[in-house]
Amino acid sequence: MANADFAPAGARDALDRPPLGPASSGALDEPQVQAMFDRIAGLYDRMNTVMTAGLHHEWRRRATQLAALSPGGRALDVATGTGDLALELAGAVTPGGEVIGVDFSERMLELARAKASARAATLRDVRIRFESGNALALAYPDNAFDAATVGFGARNFSDLEQGLAEMTRVVRPGGRVVVLEITTPRRPPLSTFFDLWFDRIVPAIGRIADSQAYTYLPSSVKRFPGPEQLAARMWEAGLREIRYVLTAGGIIALHVGLVPT
Repeated sequence: MANADFAPAGARDALDRPPLGPASSGALDEPQVQAMFDRIAGLYDRMNTVMTAGLHHEWRRRATQLAALSPGGRALDVATGTGDLALELAGAVTPGGEVIGVDFSERMLELARAKASARAATLRDVRIRFESGNALALAYPDNAFDAATVGFGARNFSDLEQGLAEMTRVVRPGGRVVVLEITTPRRPPLSTFFDLWFDRIVPAIGRIADSQAYTYLPSSVKRFPGPEQLAARMWEAGLREIRYVLTAGGIIALHVGLVPT
């Protein structure tokens, strides 16, 4: 585990450094990404568990802690997928709070709603709903939430800066924006293992489900900005007091930034 505070003096240098990996490798346009997630929705949770050895649940709990929500609070989970992070957030705002999960894949949202219904007994003191929407044009007013999160979805934004700006816009001053994402380790032996896992093993596993989807996954990770670069983009989106935590040997990055008062 490693912790780091983002130094704003380095924002321009970080923004100027290109992300790791070829920018065009494996890229899909937004309608293709949406269709892909609709296709793999039924296998998405099982594949996540296999590929992360079940650790993705713990990483979502860490993201929820960084959101620093209180009972009665209001949270937005962007690119919510099948709703796991939104359901974690619901526990943090119980009782009396509200969580909205938004995604552009209606099939993913159907599964998220089913999960929420199955947990209705434990969620009776919190309002939770899942809505179709565009992360680049959120249909919520300014300052509407105490926190906004995105878990393993930011690398699917067709415009990362716009997505971060929208998340920042809808969070009240003093609230937090949290980004949980896979990142690329830079030093061996972990970088060697990472390349083997994401370039060969993940696509091989993915052939069982959807070859295009699980070829897209490693290429989308490599295109995504590294931890410093992502912190710089969060700064450009208007967030302050940005810090990030690297865990799982540097493969997972959790970033948090404060909406200034």
